[in-house]
Amino acid sequence: MCDSFVALADVTTDGEIIFGKNSDRPEGEFQDVISVPAQQYPANSLVECTYLQIPQVSSSYAVILSKPRWMWGAEMGANEHGVVIGNEAVWTTQPYNDNGLLGMDLLRLGLERGSTARDVLDIIVSLMDGQGGNCAQHFSMNYHNSFLIADKNEAWVLETAGEIWVAEKITSGTRSISNNLSIHSCGDLRHSKLEQAMQKKE
Repeated sequence: MCDSFVALADVTTDGEIIFGKNSDRPEGEFQDVISVPAQQYPANSLVECTYLQIPQVSSSYAVILSKPRWMWGAEMGANEHGVVIGNEAVWTTQPYNDNGLLGMDLLRLGLERGSTARDVLDIIVSLMDGQGGNCAQHFSMNYHNSFLIADKNEAWVLETAGEIWVAEKITSGTRSISNNLSIHSCGDLRHSKLEQAMQKKE
């Protein structure tokens, strides 16, 4: 099982945020910890993600990432503004795309482009239509993703199923996610087609 956990400032002894994640990636897969500096990009630049290119932004933030060596994206990371993210695999009844942005790509793109937890959430959901692709190097493994995103003020749980998503805001206490959907309501933010997708499955 993969798990991510956050304790916000109101429940820690020193008022700091505690964030952690474990990963159950395939045996023998190298996972590197890398530092990527803030960068500026020329107009009309593209960023080469794991399986496809997307338009690059004009500038990106410095990040520290823990990532499988073979892919562009990352399992967890932090940026220069103190935003941290972990992602987990979830399996749903929604279709899986064979080629697109991995959940790990979305995580890295969010960190490189967002200065708050909410900014990062908005960036990830803006790219959700392209979610998909094989998530393992030597065998087939395709899944949807959940994310735990936090900064010094708040945390968000973002759970996805194909292009559909729902997000829950966490402003106090602790929260964790694992390899299953855990938001048991319509959340605080949601995809405009969430209710329509739910009705089709009833």
